[in-house]
Amino acid sequence: MKSLERIGLDLTQGNFDFTRHAFKRAVERNISDRELIECDSKIRLVEDYPDDKYTPSCLILGFTERQRPLHLQVSRAETANVKIITLYEPDPSCWENNSIRRDA
Repeated sequence: MKSLERIGLDLTQGNFDFTRHAFKRAVERNISDRELIECDSKIRLVEDYPDDKYTPSCLILGFTERQRPLHLQVSRAETANVKIITLYEPDPSCWENNSIRRDA
């Protein structure tokens, strides 16, 4: 299973691929490749999904240079590039400190 350190390094080096869903969401939400690279090795684990449907995955939090918080759900499969499953800016009404789910 790919480590968080390796995921961060892949992001820093631009070694990432999008699922079709993630690419669509990046365009809709105006999230650039540059912003993903800026999240780099300072990412934090928010939630881990070891039994995810297709591959183990996790939700990580990173910040752009302008301090825009981004959530990325990524595959933890040992592949050359990290696979981004989905991505978004966390909604403060749903997330405390961008990393703790608020009760519904």
